[in-house]
Amino acid sequence: MVMMKNLVLVHGFLGGSAQWAAQTAAFSRYFEVVAVDLPGFGLKSGLEAPERIGDYADFVLDELAGLGIMHFHLLGHSMGGMIVQEMAARAPERIERLVLYGTGPIGMMPGRFEPIEESRRRASEDGASATGRRIAATWFVKGEMAEHYPVCEELAVKASLQAILAGLTAMESWSGLSALPKIAVPTLVLWGDSDRAYLWDQPEQLWRQIPGAQLAVIPGCSHAVHLEKPHLFNAVLEDFLLSR
Repeated sequence: MVMMKNLVLVHGFLGGSAQWAAQTAAFSRYFEVVAVDLPGFGLKSGLEAPERIGDYADFVLDELAGLGIMHFHLLGHSMGGMIVQEMAARAPERIERLVLYGTGPIGMMPGRFEPIEESRRRASEDGASATGRRIAATWFVKGEMAEHYPVCEELAVKASLQAILAGLTAMESWSGLSALPKIAVPTLVLWGDSDRAYLWDQPEQLWRQIPGAQLAVIPGCSHAVHLEKPHLFNAVLEDFLLSR
Protein backbone atom coordinates (compact mmCIF):
# COMPACT_ATOMS: atom_id res chain seq x y z
CA MET A 1 0.00 0.00 0.00
CA VAL A 2 1.38 3.39 -1.01
CA MET A 3 1.28 5.94 1.80
CA MET A 4 -0.30 9.26 0.82
CA LYS A 5 1.63 12.44 1.43
CA ASN A 6 0.30 15.03 3.86
CA LEU A 7 -1.05 18.45 2.92
CA VAL A 8 -1.32 20.84 5.86
CA LEU A 9 -3.56 23.93 5.61
CA VAL A 10 -3.07 26.80 8.05
CA HIS A 11 -5.76 29.47 8.21
CA GLY A 12 -5.21 33.12 9.03
CA PHE A 13 -6.55 35.81 11.34
CA LEU A 14 -10.22 35.21 12.25
CA GLY A 15 -10.25 32.00 10.24
CA GLY A 16 -10.57 28.31 11.00
CA SER A 17 -10.29 24.84 9.53
CA ALA A 18 -13.89 24.92 8.27
CA GLN A 19 -12.95 27.42 5.56
CA TRP A 20 -11.02 24.69 3.72
CA ALA A 21 -13.98 22.37 3.04
CA ALA A 22 -13.70 22.68 -0.75
CA GLN A 23 -9.95 22.08 -0.69
CA THR A 24 -10.25 19.12 1.68
CA ALA A 25 -12.79 17.53 -0.66
CA ALA A 26 -10.73 18.24 -3.78
CA PHE A 27 -7.33 17.14 -2.50
CA SER A 28 -8.23 14.14 -0.33
CA ARG A 29 -7.81 11.92 -3.40
CA TYR A 30 -4.12 12.89 -3.54
CA PHE A 31 -3.17 13.68 0.06
CA GLU A 32 -3.99 13.20 3.69
CA VAL A 33 -5.35 16.72 4.21
CA VAL A 34 -4.87 18.23 7.67
CA ALA A 35 -6.59 21.57 8.29
CA VAL A 36 -5.48 22.95 11.64
CA ASP A 37 -7.25 25.38 13.96
CA LEU A 38 -4.99 27.93 15.60
CA PRO A 39 -5.37 28.67 19.33
CA GLY A 40 -8.04 31.33 19.82
CA PHE A 41 -9.75 30.64 16.49
CA GLY A 42 -12.14 28.17 14.85
CA LEU A 43 -12.54 24.93 16.78
CA LYS A 44 -9.90 26.12 19.24
CA SER A 45 -11.54 29.47 20.00
CA GLY A 46 -11.65 28.52 23.68
CA LEU A 47 -7.86 28.57 23.94
CA GLU A 48 -5.88 31.70 24.71
CA ALA A 49 -4.26 33.10 21.58
CA PRO A 50 -0.52 33.85 21.71
CA GLU A 51 0.93 37.24 20.82
CA ARG A 52 3.85 36.01 18.72
CA ILE A 53 3.85 34.45 15.28
CA GLY A 54 6.58 32.09 16.43
CA ASP A 55 4.33 30.69 19.15
CA TYR A 56 1.65 29.86 16.57
CA ALA A 57 4.33 28.17 14.46
CA ASP A 58 5.46 26.06 17.41
CA PHE A 59 1.84 25.17 18.15
CA VAL A 60 1.27 23.84 14.63
CA LEU A 61 4.57 21.95 14.53
CA ASP A 62 3.76 20.32 17.88
CA GLU A 63 0.20 19.47 16.78
CA LEU A 64 1.52 17.75 13.66
CA ALA A 65 4.20 15.88 15.58
CA GLY A 66 1.52 14.70 17.99
CA LEU A 67 -0.36 13.26 15.02
CA GLY A 68 2.80 11.53 13.81
CA ILE A 69 3.07 13.87 10.82
CA MET A 70 6.72 14.72 10.36
CA HIS A 71 6.86 15.58 6.63
CA PHE A 72 4.27 17.51 4.66
CA HIS A 73 3.33 19.98 1.99
CA LEU A 74 2.39 23.23 3.74
CA LEU A 75 -0.01 26.03 2.81
CA GLY A 76 -0.55 29.17 4.89
CA HIS A 77 -3.11 31.89 4.25
CA SER A 78 -2.83 35.50 5.46
CA MET A 79 -1.53 35.44 9.06
CA GLY A 80 -1.19 31.71 8.45
CA GLY A 81 1.27 32.59 5.69
CA MET A 82 3.42 34.34 8.27
CA ILE A 83 3.13 31.31 10.53
CA VAL A 84 4.25 28.86 7.84
CA GLN A 85 7.21 31.10 7.01
CA GLU A 86 8.24 30.71 10.65
CA MET A 87 7.68 26.97 10.42
CA ALA A 88 9.95 26.87 7.37
CA ALA A 89 12.64 28.72 9.33
CA ARG A 90 12.32 26.45 12.38
CA ALA A 91 11.84 23.05 10.74
CA PRO A 92 12.85 23.24 7.06
CA GLU A 93 13.58 19.51 6.93
CA ARG A 94 9.91 18.70 7.57
CA ILE A 95 8.47 20.72 4.66
CA GLU A 96 8.38 19.35 1.12
CA ARG A 97 6.54 22.13 -0.75
CA LEU A 98 5.39 25.51 0.50
CA VAL A 99 2.44 27.66 -0.58
CA LEU A 100 2.31 31.28 0.62
CA TYR A 101 -1.22 32.45 -0.12
CA GLY A 102 -2.58 35.97 0.34
CA THR A 103 0.30 36.87 2.61
CA GLY A 104 3.62 38.68 2.83
CA PRO A 105 6.88 38.96 4.76
CA ILE A 106 5.96 42.08 6.78
CA GLY A 107 3.41 41.91 9.59
CA MET A 108 2.62 45.60 9.55
CA MET A 109 1.01 45.10 6.11
CA PRO A 110 1.70 48.47 4.44
CA GLY A 111 -1.38 49.75 2.63
CA ARG A 112 -3.77 47.39 4.44
CA PHE A 113 -7.45 48.42 4.25
CA GLU A 114 -6.85 50.02 7.65
CA PRO A 115 -3.78 50.21 9.92
CA ILE A 116 -3.50 47.49 12.55
CA GLU A 117 -3.73 50.13 15.28
CA GLU A 118 -7.09 51.21 13.85
CA SER A 119 -8.31 47.61 13.88
CA ARG A 120 -7.22 47.32 17.51
CA ARG A 121 -9.04 50.51 18.48
CA ARG A 122 -12.22 49.55 16.66
CA ALA A 123 -12.19 46.04 18.12
CA SER A 124 -12.01 47.46 21.63
CA GLU A 125 -14.84 49.89 20.91
CA ASP A 126 -17.15 47.75 18.73
CA GLY A 127 -16.61 44.33 20.29
CA ALA A 128 -15.37 41.03 18.91
CA SER A 129 -18.39 39.93 16.84
CA ALA A 130 -18.88 43.23 15.05
CA THR A 131 -15.16 43.40 14.31
CA GLY A 132 -15.11 39.87 12.94
CA ARG A 133 -18.01 40.54 10.60
CA ARG A 134 -16.57 43.85 9.40
CA ILE A 135 -13.08 42.52 8.67
CA ALA A 136 -14.33 39.32 7.05
CA ALA A 137 -16.28 41.42 4.54
CA THR A 138 -13.02 42.97 3.28
CA TRP A 139 -11.84 39.53 2.15
CA PHE A 140 -14.29 39.48 -0.77
CA VAL A 141 -14.65 41.70 -3.82
CA LYS A 142 -18.42 41.75 -3.20
CA GLY A 143 -18.08 42.18 0.57
CA GLU A 144 -21.01 40.90 2.61
CA MET A 145 -22.89 40.12 -0.62
CA ALA A 146 -20.33 37.49 -1.64
CA GLU A 147 -21.69 33.95 -1.90
CA HIS A 148 -19.27 32.49 0.64
CA TYR A 149 -19.03 35.44 3.00
CA PRO A 150 -21.22 33.58 5.57
CA VAL A 151 -18.51 30.89 5.86
CA CYS A 152 -15.97 33.48 6.99
CA GLU A 153 -18.49 35.41 9.06
CA GLU A 154 -19.37 32.30 11.05
CA LEU A 155 -15.71 31.65 11.79
CA ALA A 156 -14.81 35.28 12.48
CA VAL A 157 -17.46 35.78 15.17
CA LYS A 158 -16.10 32.81 17.15
CA ALA A 159 -12.94 34.71 18.01
CA SER A 160 -12.83 36.42 21.39
CA LEU A 161 -11.61 39.97 21.87
CA GLN A 162 -8.47 38.49 23.44
CA ALA A 163 -7.78 36.45 20.31
CA ILE A 164 -8.40 39.42 18.02
CA LEU A 165 -6.05 41.69 19.95
CA ALA A 166 -3.42 38.96 20.32
CA GLY A 167 -3.52 38.20 16.60
CA LEU A 168 -3.11 41.85 15.70
CA THR A 169 -0.17 42.19 18.08
CA ALA A 170 1.45 39.04 16.68
CA MET A 171 1.23 40.31 13.12
CA GLU A 172 2.27 43.85 13.95
CA SER A 173 5.52 42.80 15.61
CA TRP A 174 6.63 40.23 13.02
CA SER A 175 8.92 40.34 10.00
CA GLY A 176 10.20 37.43 7.96
CA LEU A 177 12.21 39.41 5.43
CA SER A 178 15.64 38.17 6.51
CA ALA A 179 14.60 34.53 6.23
CA LEU A 180 13.28 34.64 2.65
CA PRO A 181 16.58 33.88 0.85
CA LYS A 182 17.03 30.83 3.10
CA ILE A 183 13.80 29.12 2.02
CA ALA A 184 15.06 26.18 -0.01
CA VAL A 185 11.89 24.16 -0.73
CA PRO A 186 9.78 24.61 -3.88
CA THR A 187 7.50 27.57 -3.15
CA LEU A 188 4.37 28.98 -4.74
CA VAL A 189 3.22 32.53 -4.01
CA LEU A 190 -0.52 32.85 -4.68
CA TRP A 191 -2.37 36.18 -4.55
CA GLY A 192 -5.69 37.74 -5.56
CA ASP A 193 -5.20 40.92 -7.57
CA SER A 194 -7.77 42.87 -5.52
CA ASP A 195 -6.48 41.84 -2.09
CA ARG A 196 -7.04 44.71 0.37
CA ALA A 197 -5.02 43.23 3.23
CA TYR A 198 -1.75 42.44 1.42
CA LEU A 199 -1.06 44.80 -1.45
CA TRP A 200 1.15 43.74 -4.38
CA ASP A 201 4.40 44.82 -2.74
CA GLN A 202 4.03 42.03 -0.18
CA PRO A 203 3.65 38.98 -2.44
CA GLU A 204 6.13 40.53 -4.86
CA GLN A 205 8.80 40.48 -2.16
CA LEU A 206 8.08 36.82 -1.46
CA TRP A 207 8.27 35.96 -5.15
CA ARG A 208 11.46 37.89 -5.83
CA GLN A 209 13.40 36.99 -2.67
CA ILE A 210 12.59 33.30 -2.23
CA PRO A 211 14.94 31.39 -4.57
CA GLY A 212 13.03 29.86 -7.47
CA ALA A 213 9.61 30.84 -6.18
CA GLN A 214 6.67 30.55 -8.57
CA LEU A 215 3.92 33.17 -8.74
CA ALA A 216 0.20 32.85 -9.45
CA VAL A 217 -1.99 35.96 -9.55
CA ILE A 218 -5.72 35.23 -9.63
CA PRO A 219 -7.78 38.00 -11.26
CA GLY A 220 -10.97 39.41 -9.81
CA CYS A 221 -10.40 38.16 -6.26
CA SER A 222 -9.68 39.78 -2.95
CA HIS A 223 -8.27 38.01 0.11
CA ALA A 224 -10.34 34.79 -0.06
CA VAL A 225 -9.45 33.39 -3.49
CA HIS A 226 -10.14 29.83 -2.33
CA LEU A 227 -13.77 30.83 -1.71
CA GLU A 228 -14.26 33.38 -4.49
CA LYS A 229 -12.82 31.21 -7.30
CA PRO A 230 -12.32 27.77 -5.75
CA HIS A 231 -12.00 25.87 -9.04
CA LEU A 232 -9.23 28.15 -10.30
CA PHE A 233 -7.53 28.19 -6.90
CA ASN A 234 -7.62 24.39 -6.71
CA ALA A 235 -6.34 24.00 -10.28
CA VAL A 236 -3.31 26.22 -9.60
CA LEU A 237 -2.62 24.44 -6.33
CA GLU A 238 -2.96 21.01 -7.90
CA ASP A 239 -0.57 21.93 -10.71
CA PHE A 240 2.05 23.06 -8.21
CA LEU A 241 1.71 20.23 -5.73
CA LEU A 242 1.57 17.40 -8.26
CA SER A 243 4.16 18.62 -10.76
CA ARG A 244 7.43 16.72 -10.84
